[in-house]
Amino acid sequence: MASQVNGHRSGSDAQGGKSLREDLQEFLGGEALLHELDDLTKVNPVTLETVLRCLQARYAADMFYTSAGCTLVALNPFKPVPQLYSPALMREYHAAPQPQKLRPHIFAVGEQTYRNVQSLIEPVNQSIIVSGESGAGKTWTSRCLMKFYAVVAASPTSLESHKIAERIEQRILNSNPVMEAFGNACTLRNNNSSRFGKFIQLQLNSAQQMTGAAVQTYLLEKTRVTCQASSERNFHIFYQICKGASVDERLQWHLPEGASFSWLPNPERTLEEDCFQVTREAMLHLGIDIPTQNNIFQVLAGLLHLGNIWFADSKDEAQSCQLMDDAKCENKDGGLCISFGHTPREQGSIRTSASLLQLPEDPLLETLQIRTIRAGRQQQVFQKPCSRAECDTRRDCLAKLVYARLFDWLVSVINSSICADPDSWTTFIGLLDVYGFESFPNNSLEQLCINYANEKLQQHFVAHYLRAQQEEYAVEGLDWSFVNYQDNQACLDLIEGSPISICSLINEECRLNRPSSAAQLQTRIESALAGSPCLGHNKLSREPSFIVVHYAGPVQYHTAGLVEKNKDPVPPELTRLLQQSQDPLLKVLFPMDPEEKSQEEPSGQSRAPVLTVVSKFKASLEQLLQVLHSTTPHYIRCIKPNSQGQAHTFLQEEVLSQLEACGLVETIHISAAGFPIRIPHQNFVERYELLRRLCTRTSPGSHSPSPDERHSEWSPHTKGATLQPLLQDILHTLPALTQAAATPGDAAEATPIPVHCGRTKVFMTDSMLELLECGRAQVLEQCACCIQGSWRRHRHRKQERQRQAATLIQAAIRSWLARKHIQRMHAAATAIKRTWQKWRIRMAFLASKELDGVQEKHVSQVPLPLGSLLLPQAQTSLLEAIIRLWPLGLVLANAAVGVRGFQRKLVVWACLQLPMGNPSSYAVQTAQEQAGVTSIRALPQGSIKFHCRKSPLPYADICPEPSLHSVTGFNQILLERHSLGHM
Repeated sequence: MASQVNGHRSGSDAQGGKSLREDLQEFLGGEALLHELDDLTKVNPVTLETVLRCLQARYAADMFYTSAGCTLVALNPFKPVPQLYSPALMREYHAAPQPQKLRPHIFAVGEQTYRNVQSLIEPVNQSIIVSGESGAGKTWTSRCLMKFYAVVAASPTSLESHKIAERIEQRILNSNPVMEAFGNACTLRNNNSSRFGKFIQLQLNSAQQMTGAAVQTYLLEKTRVTCQASSERNFHIFYQICKGASVDERLQWHLPEGASFSWLPNPERTLEEDCFQVTREAMLHLGIDIPTQNNIFQVLAGLLHLGNIWFADSKDEAQSCQLMDDAKCENKDGGLCISFGHTPREQGSIRTSASLLQLPEDPLLETLQIRTIRAGRQQQVFQKPCSRAECDTRRDCLAKLVYARLFDWLVSVINSSICADPDSWTTFIGLLDVYGFESFPNNSLEQLCINYANEKLQQHFVAHYLRAQQEEYAVEGLDWSFVNYQDNQACLDLIEGSPISICSLINEECRLNRPSSAAQLQTRIESALAGSPCLGHNKLSREPSFIVVHYAGPVQYHTAGLVEKNKDPVPPELTRLLQQSQDPLLKVLFPMDPEEKSQEEPSGQSRAPVLTVVSKFKASLEQLLQVLHSTTPHYIRCIKPNSQGQAHTFLQEEVLSQLEACGLVETIHISAAGFPIRIPHQNFVERYELLRRLCTRTSPGSHSPSPDERHSEWSPHTKGATLQPLLQDILHTLPALTQAAATPGDAAEATPIPVHCGRTKVFMTDSMLELLECGRAQVLEQCACCIQGSWRRHRHRKQERQRQAATLIQAAIRSWLARKHIQRMHAAATAIKRTWQKWRIRMAFLASKELDGVQEKHVSQVPLPLGSLLLPQAQTSLLEAIIRLWPLGLVLANAAVGVRGFQRKLVVWACLQLPMGNPSSYAVQTAQEQAGVTSIRALPQGSIKFHCRKSPLPYADICPEPSLHSVTGFNQILLERHSLGHM
């Protein structure tokens, strides 16, 4: 029987490997075409060998991402590929109308989740689960996805919001270096292995813009601070401090060049992660100022010096263990010194550690050496010296407690810096980066919890994509040939089952107030769980252990120290000691809380149950799975081509074991024949009912219900029978959509439409969903064009009516203004005419009074002498016209310009109505023929005094000379008449 323990194969696998190589040789001829298959569901036949061959061909062609139905397979290139993660490539996948038609990439998965959030299809929240072994590239994948979302999920309009978004993005990206420095370490399989699990929640607002993020961590491997396996290292931050600190900082933190620390193994190895300046800048961007950073690094340096404290066995149990000679020695000055490779130091490790942690030296040493016991109802205090092992345990517990509190404080600071207000975000995209499946030569509680988490995630994947799909197909009545898949429920029952499981037995040992041996725990597990098919025992092992057959292979766990690690005891005196520290950071990490003090010292009868590490981890894992079940999950399987981390090296056996572990072949089978998209009938009709508009154009004979019918058919209480006609009408449009989307080359191929209508849901593939969305967008575009055309027509008609109304109003106003103007002109003309008539009558009256001595006789009564000269006909007509207007004629006779000579005399004669005779018999002297102001009656006698009312002269005795512009005519007559009236 073939078996695999701790990652090493045994048994009859040689023959299987030989047959595998023979099968692979058959595909050498098609190697040139295998790398072109970007989806493993297209491989025929779907077997482990063909899948392996396809992945190897694509890896050789530098194609590191391959689709496997609902999963993306990511091969670690083990070399920098900058063009594969450039911002230009991010924008290309974001701007592509169909990212699925591009090459498989993690950016395609990220864009799919982002568009799912935009479509608001339930469940709206998305999650990406990145899984794989340690060193497969999970951390790098999560980091690239965060950069992708920071680029595509930030498109603010205003400059202020753009600056805010940039600051949030920078803080989210800066959280990676800080958490990797304090939570990642170099292991046997990975130089940057995450020693904690994290779930990053990227928060989006209603406009799908990133407004913040939140980080939740799981099970930090704090034992790595004090215990590192061979060829492994401590957390990166310790090496960054020792290698990147300045001379002054080294002097301040007591870290001289060449100093060695027992908790800092393999310091000679130089890794890319040992970049102290990057960590400092990231912390500064997160709001951790320089003094706080120095305080953090000072505490970490104190922990390093704490690890150099070693205790010697005490000869008397009543005496406490003393420090070893190489850790504490007396120099000539009476001080402490410490030696590193026979190098004396000025201070001992205990004094240096106490100084850096700002703790009193004597209480620190006493707390490590003496244990305080409270017993009895009166809580009497007893002090018992600790053994050497207990002193080392208390020292390690102090360091782990400080580091764990520091890590949690950093996570809280990061969350306070990047987390958005709860009212400002509506949806989220979660990135889950958990520890990969681990199997080492010596596996303990940490590996059990890590592999337990991977089992739960594998079950989530199986339940979501394999078992749930097949069961749902059967319930919905779809024709389906069931595919066998690997179910790990038996393994989970062994680890967490009720009432008896490995976790329950370990917790029970912790609750019992008795010492527990490793052999006794092994016996209890084997006897209580002997019937489980996933429990095994290695008879050749000398140490007490048990074997659990995980989905990724069997792992042997050693029971030594398992119960103590599960208890994770923290002596109360250690906490009280740290509360006495004068260090500002330690005061924050260990506040003086009276409630906490009362909880640390409970009475014997009211003692609360112990909360173990397994219990806390199980509770947090259940909470995480609840979040994942409420989202739409997307899976990325990271594969490690080789365990050495070498580029261009593809080891088939190692890759094959990973493919078997994750059940990739079963996933491909079900994904190739399955329907990942399942939409309830009601939601389907609500979203795609408008596609029925296409039936009216494509099939004239189809029934197109009226708006009244459509409203009556669809109501909140619509039954399934009523929905069937609507579903059929919508499905009838799919052939037209398929033909419209098909290229000319694919038109000849008659492929069935990948849509099935179940009893309560509609099943389809991703391509068909994309086709429906395109058709929906087309109909919406047509409706939008129709609405826009109707609106433009309505607006044009409204504007035309407004223009006609404005024209009519303008014409009416113009006519009214014209009438008013004419009326004013007519009134003015009437007034002028009336005034003129009054003036003419007045002038006539004045002229008649002026001529009061003249005998008026009619022309016709004067007998003409026989010898008189008869006037011509023209002069007679002129005379008659002048007679009718005699004042005008009188004016013309006295004017300076106008008619002259004989005509002037005729005018004067006619105006005065003299008897017609010889005009020469009358002597008429005009005003132009003499100087001065004269009258037509007689020349004035003597001088004339001319007075003007507005004249500045009191009087004038000078007769004015006539001028061309002087006033003549009737004014002269009036002046003469006025002067004659005073004489």
